[in-house]
Amino acid sequence: MIKLENVKKSFRKTKVLKGIDLVVDKGDRIALVGSNGAGKTTMIRCILGEYTYQGLVLFDEMVPRENRTEVLKRIGFVPQLSPPLKMTVGRLVNFVSTICECPKKPIIEIIEQLGLEYSEFGKRQFVKLSGGEKQKVLIGLALGRPVDLLVMDEPTANLDPRARQVFFKLLAERIENMSMIISSHRLDEVSSLVNRVIEMDRGKIILNDHVEDTSDISTILDCTVKLHQPNDAFAGAIKEWQFTSDNIGQIWNGKVAGPDRLRFLGMLSRYSGLLAGLDMKE
Repeated sequence: MIKLENVKKSFRKTKVLKGIDLVVDKGDRIALVGSNGAGKTTMIRCILGEYTYQGLVLFDEMVPRENRTEVLKRIGFVPQLSPPLKMTVGRLVNFVSTICECPKKPIIEIIEQLGLEYSEFGKRQFVKLSGGEKQKVLIGLALGRPVDLLVMDEPTANLDPRARQVFFKLLAERIENMSMIISSHRLDEVSSLVNRVIEMDRGKIILNDHVEDTSDISTILDCTVKLHQPNDAFAGAIKEWQFTSDNIGQIWNGKVAGPDRLRFLGMLSRYSGLLAGLDMKE
């Protein structure tokens, strides 16, 4: 589906990509990992046709830079930094629907599944939304239309736990029919979503490996957390995960999306001295 040959990109005198060779096949779900400045976002922008570069980039035998409209119709893109668009959410949805020649109803449905009431947010300027609200709109625009490739840059960074559950469910419903590239600083955040890992460092690919594809990203875990004693700080943290408690705040029950397991355990680790028990099961 995607082919890069000896792709180089510089900004002034700084070499950002130093001869990238890569092939992405249909069905590949790639974790693109590496530190800041490794070249991940620059490579993605070359695939999207946003940058000029040296070398060859092909998307289904098309050069994205020369065929941007056709290529972008088939790619759903969720950037980490949202564009400063002053148009309303409603106008943005209409624009994407028109350009991509797709109905807007599925886009609106996903935005609402993620927790935004379209009758309200459709009238608001996109640029004035919070980070999480913008992310939900962008996910709706990417997943609410048929695409062959989904490209996401830290897609869950600004989402609340409930919205992440919905996001993983939506991915699970579409995963058989498209390829994915998920850029992240941390592999553990996206490991359950992918079947291939590419690591970049200083403009080069230093690891390109397939991993065992046995995870089910639609898994939901039923969780019970028991404390030695109630704690207000813990209550504030776990309520963000939509957990509810008994009357005294010592036993908490809720659901965690399978891909969010490590994130949830990381939150619990901050309160390890309070924990009396933890039960997680499908």
